[in-house]
Amino acid sequence: MSGSRKFAWTWAVKPECLEEYVAIHKEPWPEMMAEHSRAGIRNYSIFQNGRQFFYCFECEDVEKAFAVLAESDVCQRWNAITSRMIEGSFDLREAEPIRPLGEIFYLK
Repeated sequence: MSGSRKFAWTWAVKPECLEEYVAIHKEPWPEMMAEHSRAGIRNYSIFQNGRQFFYCFECEDVEKAFAVLAESDVCQRWNAITSRMIEGSFDLREAEPIRPLGEIFYLK
């Protein structure tokens, strides 16, 4: 897609939280989905390999998107739940809340 920017990253989920993490993502809150769309995020996918999760989405302005999500009450509630489940933590107010993976191949 012309002008589109893709972002990808990975996190490991704590073993004791794996089942809960998968369950909450299989039925995300509708208001969370709406907030991500409002932030300009689209084509968002999460893939699982054991405890390792791979996330990818497209967004024209990721800094703006993260700013919108960081100010969202819904996202703050969601992140309060899910951030305790991952190894490490994240805060969308940080300069680099997610360490993006570099794209090395793309078939258009």
